[in-house]
Amino acid sequence: MMVAACAGACSQGAQDTVRPRELPDSTRYRNPVLDADFPDPSLLRAPDSWFYAYATQTVRGGLSVNIQVARSRDLVRWEFLGDALPQRPAWSTRVWNFWAPHVVYDSTVQRYLMYYSAHDDALDGKCVGVAVASSPRGPFADSGTPLVCAGDGFNIDPMAFDDPVSGKHFLYWGSSDSRPLQVQELAADGMSFAPGSAPRPVVPPGQDLEYSRLVEGAWVVYRNDYYYLFYSGDDCCGSPPHYAVLVARARDPLGPFERRGATTATGRGEILAAGYWGAPGHNAIVTDDAGADWIVYHAVDPARPLQDGIPFVRRPMLLDRLSYRDGWPFVENGQPSTGLRLRPDVTAP
Repeated sequence: MMVAACAGACSQGAQDTVRPRELPDSTRYRNPVLDADFPDPSLLRAPDSWFYAYATQTVRGGLSVNIQVARSRDLVRWEFLGDALPQRPAWSTRVWNFWAPHVVYDSTVQRYLMYYSAHDDALDGKCVGVAVASSPRGPFADSGTPLVCAGDGFNIDPMAFDDPVSGKHFLYWGSSDSRPLQVQELAADGMSFAPGSAPRPVVPPGQDLEYSRLVEGAWVVYRNDYYYLFYSGDDCCGSPPHYAVLVARARDPLGPFERRGATTATGRGEILAAGYWGAPGHNAIVTDDAGADWIVYHAVDPARPLQDGIPFVRRPMLLDRLSYRDGWPFVENGQPSTGLRLRPDVTAP
């Protein structure tokens, strides 16, 4: 999400690592993979074999983009496609806040569903909406009413998850205001919640030592009989930002979830924290053709922390390989990579 401006303090760590001078080639890449403001990325591999990435609003070429969309064949070279939600929903016209989209493909009716958060005019707060398109690049059209709009209306960062075990569908989202991440079962069409279902807290704030004042940006995958819930905390965009990726796991998509920090001697649960790149977080997980998982996320470049001419944090998109050890996922060195790395194994169609 986009909140506060970032002053020169965002450059912390800039002297820690000097970027290699070697250039990427056909087998290697180097971060960032999308060197533009592309916050809160989520990924989808569509039936056309392209990878599509969606991101929070930005200003590009002097124009406001509500929901960004880009595509790639190999997860490394990205082509910006424009605005996936060019028409604002009728319930969100006064305040420009379009954050953290997540797109899924419904093969039963061959359509794409986009879950996103926006400012509700009537409630004067953040709600989760759902929009529909026939193409992964859009344009998406809002369904007409918010899907999640309860309490004080600060509901953000939706992630829809299809459970491969039960066949049920779930929506995870956060509040980013010192409240827990939540989950609720979706109806089969993904346009509403399942009858009789109710929101259920899964990960509360205040549990991890360094990154728990608030929790947001949920992403769930099922691996080795565990549901892994990746999430981020604690401040993506302050001066300086203080943000990292954490993880919890459960045997059921509704929980209870066990935080990684609860199983470590130090009590620390982060798997990806700042190095040269500052404030890494709000991730997605994507799998390459060899079955390897990759974590896609945004981070702050200390050499260029702000957007051009705009007092907001600039957050390019980065990519690193994810591995599993002792029942938990991890990223090499626990920091965004800066040197050359082997590319994901993707077979071009």
